[in-house]
Amino acid sequence: MDSQHLNFSSAVSREEVQTTERFENPLPRAVLRPNNHILLDGEWRFCLDPNDSGMRERWFLGRDYEHIAIWPGSIEAHMAEAKGQQQATGWQDKVIAWYEREFELPARTEPLHRTMIQLTFGACGYETRVWLNGHPLQTIEGEEVHYGEYTSFSYELGEECLQPMNRLTVRIADTMDAEIPRGKQESHVYKRGGIWYHTYTGAIRSVWLETVERNRLRSRVGVVSVVEDQLVRFNLTTRIHDPGLYTLRLHVYERDSDDLLATSDFPLRLQAGQKQQRVVIEVPGAELWSPESPHLYRLVAQLIDSSGYPAQIESHFGLRKIEARGCCVYLNNTSIYLDGILYQPGTATFEEMKRHMQAMKELGCNLVRVHIAGVDPRIYNLADEMGMLLWVEVPSPHSSSHRSRENHRAELLRMLALIETHPSVVIWSLYNEDWGAQDIAVNAETRQYIIDLYHYMLINHPQFLVVDNDGWHHISLEGRLKSDLLTAHLYTPDPDRWRDLLDRLVAGQLEGVAAFPLVVGDPFFYRRQVPLLVSEWGGFGFADYGGPNDPENRAERIRQFKQELRNRSIAGDVYTQATNIEDEQNGLIDPHTGELSVPAGLLASGKIPAK
Repeated sequence: MDSQHLNFSSAVSREEVQTTERFENPLPRAVLRPNNHILLDGEWRFCLDPNDSGMRERWFLGRDYEHIAIWPGSIEAHMAEAKGQQQATGWQDKVIAWYEREFELPARTEPLHRTMIQLTFGACGYETRVWLNGHPLQTIEGEEVHYGEYTSFSYELGEECLQPMNRLTVRIADTMDAEIPRGKQESHVYKRGGIWYHTYTGAIRSVWLETVERNRLRSRVGVVSVVEDQLVRFNLTTRIHDPGLYTLRLHVYERDSDDLLATSDFPLRLQAGQKQQRVVIEVPGAELWSPESPHLYRLVAQLIDSSGYPAQIESHFGLRKIEARGCCVYLNNTSIYLDGILYQPGTATFEEMKRHMQAMKELGCNLVRVHIAGVDPRIYNLADEMGMLLWVEVPSPHSSSHRSRENHRAELLRMLALIETHPSVVIWSLYNEDWGAQDIAVNAETRQYIIDLYHYMLINHPQFLVVDNDGWHHISLEGRLKSDLLTAHLYTPDPDRWRDLLDRLVAGQLEGVAAFPLVVGDPFFYRRQVPLLVSEWGGFGFADYGGPNDPENRAERIRQFKQELRNRSIAGDVYTQATNIEDEQNGLIDPHTGELSVPAGLLASGKIPAK
């Protein structure tokens, strides 16, 4: 097993003089920790459990596995390899797989009363159970079974369970259950084909061991800035095993230098367990983050115990403010037109996603709508650095029920905990086209759930704009829209029909424009009091949407349609879509190379290329 380390060891990172030393991020996470890590990617023993007998037969105590699988990788790909097939095969209703490997106990330079070993899965699921040497593990949140497949989760490995050589066993289960967050993966409700994709589940991101402090800051940082007062509000999470007095120390630097811009100490009396703490620090003369000038700062945060021992994390951040004010979207108190594109990464690798992001920038986009999918967190870092606004969405369930809403809320909270660091993330969608909320027009309980979630986001995460249900069926209560944006999905390949739809939309016609009425609930009267976005359009090349297939005519049609959008009082638009994926062959970017099939700048406002 190869050991991969960050740029400095646990021992060196203790020294105060080293807190400004830069290090790279080889792991799928946004917040860094300057400690040793060991990547557990590579060969794992693997077998399927079609009869769900592994728990009854206690496979976690020891078993001979028939196959080898490469982690990370999907269960579908591992099934195909086990059967000697070239292509990943699907499954119906339920799949259960077991993985196992050994690892040596990592060497530690710090005493055991200060540090412990932590195991982290970058993403895995939908249901994950883990055993260490036959002992069941619980996540830091106390879960025996971790639910979800889009975000990371961690285990603290107790010294009593560790041995010089250790056996790690993982059981992963998933189903076609329509009540769990699925995004565009097939389910019992939506079958594969058209816009619905093959399942892609299981061991989909890296897994690693690292040395962490017993009393520390977790690797999650929330950032809320108010640009007028140059104050930054940081939401930090403490993890404590030894109650007592601690000092939370923040240092703010320029992103690529050691020039200290601001520092502050906050004394805390902390009990055992986990809690969130908001602190505020002033950054005098701070520059703002924007797509034109993506200025970033570096935060070094330390939790220091009574003996002076520091536990450290590092993150970058940017100061920016996003608002929906009247008919326009404002970034840093200046109106901005959102030139967007719909992005569905599918099974793209991290390197391919980086090429996609660069290509979308080349197209002239300042916004990428990451469509109901989980992505490698380093993509958010890349967007921060390159100045790309992001619109993220909760992967939706496919049926509306009390249980599906519970699962939906849990997924949202998991995503928020890890994504609220980034200045690039400006918009969140709770639902898309009422997938998982199909009764939104007739069920007051469904509407109330979305209203409550919208209000929760306004209070707890004011740094984002929030869309209740993107595309149609927005919710009105007492004539007030429970969405920061009024969005519509308009698909037609016909230029005359396109002009007519746009005219009716900006005139405030809420019915007969999109596939369903734009607003449900109490009557809502549009008078330009909320920004209007066409958040999906085009799709040229996909059979269901029509339009030209060849690149030259497609580019011309996009140019015409984009000009019509910019001639009207619309705050932004999102072209469908960036790359081809399965049946949806309507992309503008090669999914592997990142090359454009249309002229650069085609989607840029004010820079629409001449014929």
